[in-house]
Amino acid sequence: MAVDKKPTVLTVEDDDAIRALIGGVLSLECNMLSEGTGSSALASAAVHIPDLVLLDVGLPDMDGFEVCRRFKANPILQDIPIIFLTSRSSTTDEIDGLEAGGIDYITKPINPAILRARVRNHLELKKSRDMLARMARLDGLTGVANRRTFDDLLLREWRRQLRTGQTLAVIMVDVDHFKQFNDTYGHGAGDACLKEVVKAAEGSLQRPADLLARYGGEEFVALLPDTSLEGGIAVAEGIRAAVAALEIPHAGSKAASHVTVSLGVASMVPHPDREPSFLLEAADGQLYEAKASGRNRFKGINIPPT
Repeated sequence: MAVDKKPTVLTVEDDDAIRALIGGVLSLECNMLSEGTGSSALASAAVHIPDLVLLDVGLPDMDGFEVCRRFKANPILQDIPIIFLTSRSSTTDEIDGLEAGGIDYITKPINPAILRARVRNHLELKKSRDMLARMARLDGLTGVANRRTFDDLLLREWRRQLRTGQTLAVIMVDVDHFKQFNDTYGHGAGDACLKEVVKAAEGSLQRPADLLARYGGEEFVALLPDTSLEGGIAVAEGIRAAVAALEIPHAGSKAASHVTVSLGVASMVPHPDREPSFLLEAADGQLYEAKASGRNRFKGINIPPT
């Protein structure tokens, strides 16, 4: 049976004795990191992305409230829950901490049982939130990214490659005559077919940065950063061949006796006068050409600089 990966907790505390106490209490259940200053904590968190931070209010370089505000201002770190460690007990201090973005307080001297219980509770809450966030980003049937996730990542890659000047490619993928497949075999078989097509298509992606998403119905889209038209065509042909190799019977298809896909590939170096939708529309146009030419094939275009 698989064992859940232990969560990572970052302790930010300049008192060695307290850091040792916290490590002793939590190390059986958590992977522990520790830093003695706010600046080193921010640097460490950016590298390790902990699941939770225990943050001392009184640090030698800046107070914990400011460290917390900097965590919350960083898009990479802003969702990490922060529990303050403090010997202060005034209402004003508590309000300051909550307004800075903290979720809880643990007062010194630290009670090990309270520390363990609160850390465990907040880690469970974060695990649930992370699971819900992942579910919101995925297509419920196929398990790949959904359209909203794709749109967000396309915009992010577009902006990144505006800076780098690299080529971005997308592939639109459509299952040929899928309505006829559902009419012939039923929607349950149609769902199973889409799952198999997705497995084949994902297996054809060549790098971890490549992304396959469900765009709608029987239509999928692949996002290929730093990829030329030639590279995009190679991936498209790999997807087409992998789906054909499944040999899923399709009596209602005019393209073949088995399930096939048509694909449209478009590539370009992003330009500030264009929007990401321009590239997507170009790929969709190439998909239309592939379908009009007989299906079970791809068409591609490289869009020259304007």
